[in-house]
Amino acid sequence: MTTTAPTLPRLLALAALPLGFAAAALAQTATTPSYLPPKEETVLLEKFQVRDQRETSYASRRSNTATKTDTALIDVPHSLTVVTRELIDDQAMHSIGDVTRYVPGAGLAQGEGNRDTPVLRGNATTADFFVDGVRDDVQYFRDLYTVDRVEVLKGANAMIFGRGGSGGLINRVTKQANGTPTRELAVTAGSWDQYRATLDLGAAATPALAYRVTALFEDSASYRDGVTLRRFGLNPSLAWRIAPQTTLRAGVEHFHDERTADRGVSSFQGGPVPTAASTFFGDPAQSPTRATVNTAYAVLDHRFAHRLTLRNHTRFGRYDKFYQNVFPGAVNAAGTAVALSAYNNATDRDNLFNQTDLVVPLATGSVRHQILAGLELARQATDNRRLTGYFPSLSPTTTSLTVPLATPRTQLPVTFLPGATDAHNHGIAHTAAIYAQDQITLLPQLQALAGVRLESFTVDFLDRRTGATVANTDQLVSPRAGLIYKPADHLAVYASYSPSFVPRAGEQLSSLSLTTRALAPEKFSNYELGVKWDFHPDLAFTAATYRLDRRNVAVSDPADPTKSLLVDGQRGNGLELGLTGRLTRNWSVVGGYAYQDGTLRATQSATVVAGARLAQLPRHTFSLWNRYDCNARWGLGLGTLYRDALFASTDNTVRLPGFVRFDAALFYRFNARMRGQLNVENLLDRAYYSSAHSNTNLTPGSPRTLRLGVTTKF
Repeated sequence: MTTTAPTLPRLLALAALPLGFAAAALAQTATTPSYLPPKEETVLLEKFQVRDQRETSYASRRSNTATKTDTALIDVPHSLTVVTRELIDDQAMHSIGDVTRYVPGAGLAQGEGNRDTPVLRGNATTADFFVDGVRDDVQYFRDLYTVDRVEVLKGANAMIFGRGGSGGLINRVTKQANGTPTRELAVTAGSWDQYRATLDLGAAATPALAYRVTALFEDSASYRDGVTLRRFGLNPSLAWRIAPQTTLRAGVEHFHDERTADRGVSSFQGGPVPTAASTFFGDPAQSPTRATVNTAYAVLDHRFAHRLTLRNHTRFGRYDKFYQNVFPGAVNAAGTAVALSAYNNATDRDNLFNQTDLVVPLATGSVRHQILAGLELARQATDNRRLTGYFPSLSPTTTSLTVPLATPRTQLPVTFLPGATDAHNHGIAHTAAIYAQDQITLLPQLQALAGVRLESFTVDFLDRRTGATVANTDQLVSPRAGLIYKPADHLAVYASYSPSFVPRAGEQLSSLSLTTRALAPEKFSNYELGVKWDFHPDLAFTAATYRLDRRNVAVSDPADPTKSLLVDGQRGNGLELGLTGRLTRNWSVVGGYAYQDGTLRATQSATVVAGARLAQLPRHTFSLWNRYDCNARWGLGLGTLYRDALFASTDNTVRLPGFVRFDAALFYRFNARMRGQLNVENLLDRAYYSSAHSNTNLTPGSPRTLRLGVTTKF
């Protein structure tokens, strides 16, 4: 790779000439990647910046996520939202669901009460999650205790991240050992018996060795009857400067999350069943879900002469996920009773990823390049089993019972046994990918980005129920192209194109069959135009309009049900506006607006017909969070969230009504080492519905909730 990297981007640039890139070039001049420090720094990472409370900023200027190089956000021809640690702390965010609230074009589905399920540009995902740029794709609820910031990249983009990412992806950038003395304890207590504590400790052990430890414990109830949450985590990490130009990072994490799988309430006559927000449908005592995640990583960075850098990142993850639920189905025609069913599911997965990235800055005359060449290798082994719930006190074959809608709970015993179609699978997936990208500057005001990824994705699949084996290999080619015009240093206008693919094994690697293996992967294509304007040193405005097409959706052939056809699946069009930073020294804001229009382009079944609106996709959303620091001690926060009505599923028969919600916060700094805050969610205590999984799984939003937190540095 070292010998070919300087020539490959030239070939890519030449290939782009017929496509209209003759006058184009770069998104970023050659710079040293941010993960390599200046030579005089004692430890690897950039130093932690301590700010006065009045100088809290929500703006972020640079990222490694979208391009795998240290690039200013204004020079990335793609929509990227960065949720900083300051915003996470001010809003007392604890989950991915909290993060998506202030990201235009992002929403949240229910995920059957057992997993994170963001909806990005109309596409729900349970697998498009990354940690420091490496895939973290098992279904579970992630916490933010290890996080320095969260980056949400919207639109299909497989060139950097590989398969999946149909509507976008979420990357958690973790806190790293950097030698800065860090001793922070944060404690939170809130409504519904919420208790949470996090710890962050770090320092330089020697001039060449730094450490950091983050930890979490939470034990909470809920506004939902019988719903509880208990989780804990521990994440120690080290940074060792082996030589002046070489640094090794390593760390491990043990994280455990257990809670009640809550699938909300059912629907009646096209809307949610009228009931108290606390009403649980089913049996919370027989609806546990738990996830245990153990990971380890090692990252080796080396800087050669001429600012050429090499990084190798190896990450291993072992995931143990189980969930069980007794949950609601349809309400009868009279509106007096609701059906309940049950099942459970267990997934064990071992992930091993290795990424090697070479970044080469160079100049050819007046043309400047920043070249990325990379290799990714991965192995993922998955075991999955599902069991159906039976109610033996009614009969040995009963899988559904009916209870009064007024009291939609049951305590009948449930026996879980394999049903006729329940999955019992073992699969091994291998990924081998090479990729190259060139960020070019040809003219002072004109930049371009061009790249391509060649990926071989192989799945060996065993159906343990039947003994059948299926193997399939997809050869995926994922290009990427972008143009940036900068009439001024602080203003950029861009256009980009990027596709992504979802292989037939599915995002959870569990849906491959003899019927589907011969079908081409689903393809998502993202076309985007945008503007990025840093009209103040600490205030950024973004605007993006996009078209996101989904193709190669498999449907049954009406002439022969044993065969499948591929049809155009859906089209999404939208506009996203964002505002982040400080209006004044004391006034910080984060705001966003999204208009989203997504429809099905072909009939896929009797209930999924052409022209239907996409599920979980509101037409309009708006968010605005303000923090104003009155003086050195006191600060105030006020947030507004608006979401338009949406359909729970693509049959468009059940609608979640729109809502407006207000949040507030009060901040107080006791002294230089201690601060406190009071966060109030749903300030006006309005009833609303926050998310859905299906027409009969609708989650009521929380009533007014208070959280009191104290953070001390010691």
